[in-house]
Amino acid sequence: MLRKLISPTQAIPEVAAVPQHIAIIMDGNGRWAKKRLLPRVAGHAVGVKRVRDIVKACAAQGVAYLTLFAFSSENWRRPEAEVSRLMELFVEALEDEVDRLIQNGVRLNVVGDLTRFSPRIQELVTAAEVRTAGCNRLTLTIAANYGGRWDILNAVNRWRAANPEATVIDETSLTEYLSLGDIPEPDLFIRTGGEQRISNFMLWQLAYTELYFTDIYWPDFNAEALAAAIQSYQHRERRFGRTSEQTHA
Repeated sequence: MLRKLISPTQAIPEVAAVPQHIAIIMDGNGRWAKKRLLPRVAGHAVGVKRVRDIVKACAAQGVAYLTLFAFSSENWRRPEAEVSRLMELFVEALEDEVDRLIQNGVRLNVVGDLTRFSPRIQELVTAAEVRTAGCNRLTLTIAANYGGRWDILNAVNRWRAANPEATVIDETSLTEYLSLGDIPEPDLFIRTGGEQRISNFMLWQLAYTELYFTDIYWPDFNAEALAAAIQSYQHRERRFGRTSEQTHA
């Protein structure tokens, strides 16, 4: 059974100056490449390298959890050549980055419906999760073939299988069965690339998350851009249903 966590809709969580959990939609790789007269896949390759920098920056800032939307359940609609290259990059990252994650104390977690990926990718994911399981500086979650609606439906089906005699489900019980049900909900959501939507990402978990949108394409999103997002977060008033007076009191 997963560790129970209280949702912000049920209790008022502690708010720290640095967000405990940051979730990012890494958007703009293709447009970054097109502006440079490069194929879209070139932007994805640079974007993978940028992940390494942002993981380091989050760890340095004291962020405990970083969740990255790498490949949505809708991204299969993209051109076949682009999807194929994305799968190759996924394999390369899983083969090349695990040692570096361990050296930096980063635990890797991959969520989503992995059954559609090749056996090789599934094997590499399992091996990487096992090898990094003892790391505790930062938990890096990669959402791959993930969708927020899939996550909620999957949680409901898992709950029903575990509780065949029950007829009523409550929020706490369902949360345990979500893909990220064992970590705190995001404090800060960032989307790069200029779009201002959440695109079926963590629909349940983003209920009280602070949203931050930037025009910077993901390959250009560096430690300074991350610091600007965190600074914006630090100027937000997180009331969780209360008045400003109650929050300040």
